[in-house]
Amino acid sequence: MKLTFYGAAKMVTGSNYLLESGGEKILIDCGLRQGSNYSERQNFEPFPYNPKEISAVVVTHPHIDHTGRLPKLYKDGFRGRVYSTIPAKDFSKILLLDSEHVLMQDADKFKLPFLYGIREVEELIGGHWEGVEYHTPIKIGSRGQFNVTFYSAGHVLGSSFVLIEAEGKRLVFSGDLGNSPAPIIGKREEMPDDVDYCLIDSTYGGRVHEPAAERKEVLEDMIEDTVKAGGVLMIPAFAMERTQDLLYELNELVEHGRVPRVPVFIDSPLAIKLTEVYKQYYQYFDAETKKIIKSGDAIFNFPGLKMTMTTEESKTINDVPPPKVIIAGAGMSNAGRILHHERRYLPDPKSTLLIVGYQAAGSLGRKLLDGKKLGKPFDVKMFGENIPVRANVKAIGAWSAHADQPQLLGWLKPARERLKKVFLVHGEIEEMTPLSQIIRDDLAVSVEIPAEGGGYDL
Repeated sequence: MKLTFYGAAKMVTGSNYLLESGGEKILIDCGLRQGSNYSERQNFEPFPYNPKEISAVVVTHPHIDHTGRLPKLYKDGFRGRVYSTIPAKDFSKILLLDSEHVLMQDADKFKLPFLYGIREVEELIGGHWEGVEYHTPIKIGSRGQFNVTFYSAGHVLGSSFVLIEAEGKRLVFSGDLGNSPAPIIGKREEMPDDVDYCLIDSTYGGRVHEPAAERKEVLEDMIEDTVKAGGVLMIPAFAMERTQDLLYELNELVEHGRVPRVPVFIDSPLAIKLTEVYKQYYQYFDAETKKIIKSGDAIFNFPGLKMTMTTEESKTINDVPPPKVIIAGAGMSNAGRILHHERRYLPDPKSTLLIVGYQAAGSLGRKLLDGKKLGKPFDVKMFGENIPVRANVKAIGAWSAHADQPQLLGWLKPARERLKKVFLVHGEIEEMTPLSQIIRDDLAVSVEIPAEGGGYDL
């Protein structure tokens, strides 16, 4: 059996792994690269394998850096089956259709052919994608030689880490492991103890998050401080999971009188659509959230909340005087409506930008975060203009949807006796290096940091 790394190797995005056994080829994830012009341009390059030879794709979760090139795979000849959890299938359709518009803009920018169109998304989802329940083993591949089981990764609703068995070997692909326990979806599941190889998310492999309780306290403090200053609290948020988590926490803060009642805007059509899908999968919520819902509390709604779906509605936010809270995409400030709010309010020292997610190298979000560390005024380029950043910029890791170093070690630990090798993926080398060392030292397991295109015989 051979495993080859075609994405998320010494980088955070672009998850894509090729697994071969007995002449059969399957993929685990097929995602977009995100963050910089260079990485985004790579999305338009040909696949390093023949899509027509791929019999199946296993999807760990619906984020675009794990699914975003699937329609291109289909466009280039893939006619196999795609497997994910049932919620992940529904979320993926919405995210891929939304991404199609952004990729058209990228194609124009790079003067390249379109990556894919709406037809490819609809045909792929409608005719080739199967939803699977957690803990239900399935056989995939043209001869069924791969046995696949999905387990909850606690990252987003319907996210998975995946156990694949073939040739008597057991491999786990972590996908993105959640910062557990997470709001709404609760705790992730633990690693099986009889695993030979593991690919593990190392986005925060060198960090320790603040305690989870602090995220609500920070949000409370930021709202109170911004209201007192008479400014605007801007939160760039990923449309899936982060926005729903924020709504969940804000619902409790507002309804228990812990923050002043000010206008709160969800300025993201994508987030609004995804929130509606969340409501359809009540059975996947954790026990605590189910209890809140049964009490009659709408966890995604509270006084003062306004969802701005259309462009016209979005523009009316400017007419509402501060103080106010604006939650908008994209999470790394690399696209979307948040850019217009940042251009308007970043020069305002009374306002605050609260960063609640990972910021990839090269993204505007990373530039804002790094610029603030300089401790002096700085500018960023937006819409061809130099925008002075005078607003407060704050980030908190407790809002991250990714596990930190202690959580990653704790998840791996049950498998340490049998594990032959751990592959670190989905991280920058600065995060991978300390994680690799501590896995060797504390768990006594061999570790590899694979390079792009690196292949391993297992």
